[in-house]
Amino acid sequence: VQLQASGGGLVQAGDSLRLSCAASKRTFTNNGVGWFRQSPGKEREFVAGISWSGANTGYADSVKGRFTISRDNAKSTVYLQMDRLKAEDTAVYYCASHRSAYYARRADEYHYWGQGTLVTVSS
Repeated sequence: VQLQASGGGLVQAGDSLRLSCAASKRTFTNNGVGWFRQSPGKEREFVAGISWSGANTGYADSVKGRFTISRDNAKSTVYLQMDRLKAEDTAVYYCASHRSAYYARRADEYHYWGQGTLVTVSS
């Protein structure tokens, strides 16, 4: 079982990045996926989630209107498009596979996690 997050980097405030979460088919099939982030000294927080079909999505208030989650099941990949980035978006971003076909805002409802990709936004 593998989840591979990629796409992080160093950008300036106002720039965009697209994160990818590639999963093995067994991890991905029929599962919702969530993106979380964690910055130093803070707890891991929910960023965005998407159901297996892509029909249902949800966002943290802090990123709503700036971030967009999507998925391509044929490629077993989930994306997080991040626009108008802010310094406070700096964190390690993780993707995770939910136990069901839906997503959740609680990290303990996810059973498989990727290794994380670092996003640094300079102001």
